[in-house]
Amino acid sequence: MNKFYVTTPIYYVTAKPHLGTLYTTVLADVINRWQQIQGKETFFLTGTDEHGQKIAMAADKAGKSPKEFTDSFIDAYKDTWKEFEIDYSHFIRTTDEYHVKAIQQWLQKLIDKGDIYKSSYNGWYCTPCETFLSDKETEGAPEDKSQDGPACPSCSRGTQYIEEECYFFKLSKYQDRLLDFYKSHPDFIFPQERGNEVVSFVESGLKDLCMSRTTVKWGIPFPGDEQHVAYVWADALNNYITAIGYLQEGKQAEFEKWWPANVQVMGKDIVRFHAVIWPAFLMASDLPLPEHLLVHGWIKVGDQKMSKSLGNVMDPRFLYQEYGPDAVRYFLTTQMAITQDSPFSLQDLEGRINSDLANEMGNLLNRMVTLAKRGGLDLVSVPADWSEASLKLQADAQKMVKDVQDYLDTYSLHMAYAEVKRFVAAVNAYFHAQEPWKLVKSDPTKFAEVISATAHSLYVIGVMYWPVMPDKMQALLSAIGVEFSIEKNSLASLRGAWDKSFTLEQVPVLFKKIERKKVSEEVKVVEKKEEVKESGIIDIKDFMKVNLVVGTIESAEAVEGSDKLLKLQVNCGDKGVRQIFAGVKKFYEPEALVGKQAVFVVNLKPRKIMGMESQGMMLFAEKEDGGLSFISPGAQVPNGSALR
Repeated sequence: MNKFYVTTPIYYVTAKPHLGTLYTTVLADVINRWQQIQGKETFFLTGTDEHGQKIAMAADKAGKSPKEFTDSFIDAYKDTWKEFEIDYSHFIRTTDEYHVKAIQQWLQKLIDKGDIYKSSYNGWYCTPCETFLSDKETEGAPEDKSQDGPACPSCSRGTQYIEEECYFFKLSKYQDRLLDFYKSHPDFIFPQERGNEVVSFVESGLKDLCMSRTTVKWGIPFPGDEQHVAYVWADALNNYITAIGYLQEGKQAEFEKWWPANVQVMGKDIVRFHAVIWPAFLMASDLPLPEHLLVHGWIKVGDQKMSKSLGNVMDPRFLYQEYGPDAVRYFLTTQMAITQDSPFSLQDLEGRINSDLANEMGNLLNRMVTLAKRGGLDLVSVPADWSEASLKLQADAQKMVKDVQDYLDTYSLHMAYAEVKRFVAAVNAYFHAQEPWKLVKSDPTKFAEVISATAHSLYVIGVMYWPVMPDKMQALLSAIGVEFSIEKNSLASLRGAWDKSFTLEQVPVLFKKIERKKVSEEVKVVEKKEEVKESGIIDIKDFMKVNLVVGTIESAEAVEGSDKLLKLQVNCGDKGVRQIFAGVKKFYEPEALVGKQAVFVVNLKPRKIMGMESQGMMLFAEKEDGGLSFISPGAQVPNGSALR
């Protein structure tokens, strides 16, 4: 119970890391650090996937051998992870000798067990994604097999028809066991919508899985058959166990210590491999399954996901140089919702840096230290008595810590750190209300209490934000005389009464306010939209940017203090459960909307309404009498269904 094992996917090395791979890795690093401040020993695995047809083709194009080609990208990954303070325990490469030997032994075990057999394959294949299409995905395929086939559902590129001899894994044999496992472990996949999709996929029927290729030579040689190499997913998925000693002499105890993994972090495009094939591999190997899969949405640029295949990636090195690692880590953790696809723009990033980090947090620290030093208060002691306002602030801190822990138990990182942000706002409100700049001369005792309460609050903030911004939070803590260490400044140190003394030191500004806006594609799009608005005509491309989906209203309640607003919780399927406000209180009783399906815009920028966040818009038609009628589908459809 006192250990924790977290993994990222291993990244395909046909190019340098991009913002999408950074996002996944930052999430895993934040989870890893959070477990560390809870007093757990952790193991954090990341690495690179280096075999397969796509690698061989890219290497050939570059005029290099596959190994030379993959070697050329490793430093880019390791350097980027170091710059962004990714504290991994081990970096695995699937070309590592120990991994190659373990995969061959593992394949032989499954052959001996009768779970792998030799046959032949024919069907449509996506080379960039290393994926065979299912029967459903190949509906409408051309009869002429020499033509490009149906588009790959992941990257939208054409597929190729292949026929070759290969070895198969009896995936179909494990269909019922998988369904039983999902039923008995409903929290195996976060968020739950992803789990529902997996169950539906498995219920539709599993076919045996191709485990080798003869037309590809760059891969792990298949045991006992030199004409075949291991299919890339058979090679790649097992990295999670080979990296911690599986099938390696003298490492059985280490393997048993860490496996099963506590959480495996990944993007939604590879959830089927990890939620279906990977568990089946483990069942066939008589090994326990990981506790949880954390499946996040895509980072989107405009209306497309960010990916190397689509060529619309953001370079992490640019972000590192312009904004620094901690600000980018903060934005990715707090702005991107795990449950849904999230847009990325430099303007939003700069806005968060200015408002959350420079104005609210950095300015609070600077004001407190500067004011205390002017008042001759370098050493801040515990006051003899706490005022009611200070005790309330302490209670708010305790509640925030508990709420964050509850959210992180289900890996809802963006929700967890929204609670910390709210507490930062509460500390600012306390500091402003107490007016310590007046107390410094009129009431030195009260002044010292306010400084102490603020310093205690900053201590809590520093420890809670350390998993997200390790370097900047260590600087913040040093400003109040705390040298951070995981052992001394764990989550346990935040519980109980405020009884610490602080030595205040002026430190460089934590976050510099950004005074200019970056020139980005988003700015150009905004300018274009303004021009279109004047003419009253829009282009189809502009219309397609509006994401309209059907959702079911799960709850509705009147907003206190408003004569117009209803607060709705809306299940939008794979877009998550959204909190959406609708100004229709005089047309609908809240209970009349519960259970109804309606149409919602789900890619609007969230905005504050009555101090709460609205994450979309509900569509209504205006009647002749001025009343409003909500738009709904003609028949019940799955939540998240898109309007076309």
